[in-house]
Amino acid sequence: MQLQQLSYFVAVAETRHFTQAAERMRVAQPSLSKQIKALETDLGAPLFSRARGNVTLTAAGEALLPLARRMLADAETARQEVAELAGLRKGRVRLGATPSLCTGLLADALARFHRDYPGIELLVEEGGSRDLVRALARGQIDLSLIIMPLQGDDPALVTEEILRENLVVVTSSHEPLRKPYLRIEDLRGRPMVMFRRGYDLREATLAACRQAGFEPRLAVQGGEMDAVLRFVEAGLGVAVVPSMVLDGRPGLAATPLAPPGLSRTVALAHRRDVEPTRAAQAFRATLLAFVVEAGQEGTLPQGVELIAE
Repeated sequence: MQLQQLSYFVAVAETRHFTQAAERMRVAQPSLSKQIKALETDLGAPLFSRARGNVTLTAAGEALLPLARRMLADAETARQEVAELAGLRKGRVRLGATPSLCTGLLADALARFHRDYPGIELLVEEGGSRDLVRALARGQIDLSLIIMPLQGDDPALVTEEILRENLVVVTSSHEPLRKPYLRIEDLRGRPMVMFRRGYDLREATLAACRQAGFEPRLAVQGGEMDAVLRFVEAGLGVAVVPSMVLDGRPGLAATPLAPPGLSRTVALAHRRDVEPTRAAQAFRATLLAFVVEAGQEGTLPQGVELIAE
């Protein structure tokens, strides 16, 4: 079994087309097909079903796909680690983060890291925590800022809690609620704008409403963070969002939730079975130093408090 064969296999699995996979890998299609056949012979099982021109994974192929993705990702990590032995003059950090963090603290932390390590390439994947946890498990990212608690303990991850942020109810600034606090019960019957599936905020909001004894009235759902905020600004409904996303949004009015309210914990996570590269470790140190300084200087966004010391 060769890494090249695994990369060809993953390309076919993702495109479901041998010709398109060959184009992606920049190799002749007969050569790619030959390597796939050799891999199937080596493993003793067919990986693809090729009925009537449709390419689908067999049971063996389904089992191999996540393993192949991880092996390829780990091989790339090994290459990066060896390349870094000369020092942190080059390398790569693949970072995952939720949309609220990408629009909040992360940009300034990335700017500091880039200033200190200009030769390190920064790749950022934005998504909900569940999607980011899957990306970590597949080896597609090195580190990720995720929301705790996880949906069930994940022994494959090491997590480090760094921040806690309050959730608030936002409305259009043209229709402010003019109340010092809201209870979750006050959202009963109000049209709500809801995130897409896979967002922890969606699940947290739905769970809080159901615990209060009602199903929320959804005016529109399925958006990412920017879309949800824009829909609220347009007056389509209210939404429950992290307080840190309100900076630079004059079209929104925020109302805190009555104590104890709702909050969420931000943690930095990486795979337990893979030591982060030196570049990833340097980014972790930069990020932690940045949030600790912001906490001590009182420059964290409103509603955000420091956990890491």
